[in-house]
Order: sequence, then C-alpha cells, then structure tokens
Amino acid sequence: MTGVGEAMRVTATAIADVKLIAPRLVGDARGFFLESWSAAAFAEAGIAASFVQDNHSSSARGVLRGLHYQHPQPQGKLIRVVAGAAFDVAVDLRRASPSFGRWIGVTLSAANRQMLWVPEGFAHGFLALEDGTELLYKCTAPYAPAHERAIAWNDPTLAIDWPLAGSVPLLSDRDRAAGALADAEPFE
Repeated sequence: MTGVGEAMRVTATAIADVKLIAPRLVGDARGFFLESWSAAAFAEAGIAASFVQDNHSSSARGVLRGLHYQHPQPQGKLIRVVAGAAFDVAVDLRRASPSFGRWIGVTLSAANRQMLWVPEGFAHGFLALEDGTELLYKCTAPYAPAHERAIAWNDPTLAIDWPLAGSVPLLSDRDRAAGALADAEPFE
C-alpha cells in the first residue's frame, strides 16, 4: 500500500473537516498519471468515504451553480476540475459545528489538479472561471430530487467573496429562486 505521504498531500482548510487534496503526479514527456481515489490512502488521511455516484458537469465561464445540498439525505463530495477552472465553495450547515454558517472557497483547476473533500452536512457551489470548465465529483449518497435544497449564492449573511470582477453570474431558475441561510434546514 502506498502511504499518504507518497500518494497525496492533504491540507487542512479554515473549516477543519473540509480538506484540500493534491494527488501525487507522476509524469514524463508522454503525459502524466495520478491516483484520484484510493479508499486506503484517503482513510489513512482521515477521509473514510464510500462513494455511490459519480457526476460530471460542464459550464461556460461565469456560470454559478449552487449553493446546493440535500436534506435529510446529505452527500459528501470529492470534487476535482478536469478542464478549465472553478472557484469551489463549501458552506457548513452543521448546527453543532463551531464553523456553522462559515464558508471556504478554493480555486480548483485542470492545471493545479487539486481536489476538495466536502463532507456531509455542507452546501456546495462553484463559479466557472473559464469556458468549458468540467467538474467531476464523487458522492457518498445518490441524488435525491425530493431532498434537494439551495441557499442563495449571494446571501449577505454568508458574504461569499465570489471572484466575479463586477460581472453578474449565469444562474439556473432554481438557483435564482434559492432562499437565505436563515431559512435553510441545518443538520443537527
């Protein structure tokens, strides 16, 4: 078994349970190889997730998706960008957490090949920073339309510092109609 130090670098974020992961890259003139998921290596790093679904999305520059979560059937997500770049955000919705209502944002890109672990109990969203941005994310629970919820991307209580540079994001009707954090269903 490859040790965590050899397989990947796990960095704590300002919210303890959200982790930034840099997989070990092996490359030469032909290209590269990286291990994007290993149950043993991730468990050694404190991420004991069991995935049941993989999702793949493509977005044009300026598309903002989120902030989404499922309640009462939460999803943990391992997110990576395989084309383009995205500003990826996780919001803690666990009422008993010391970081309840706080957010963390990181730039994930095809160039930096980093991944973000967002555990159950968080809302998730992202802003595509380039045309053709593609995200792959592994989920710990299946998509359940009856349980989907959304929080407004621009909720003033959250005050997320989206890198919009004065532009208006492209939103779905669902995200345009999303409610405030104060009206969200938190996790106990």
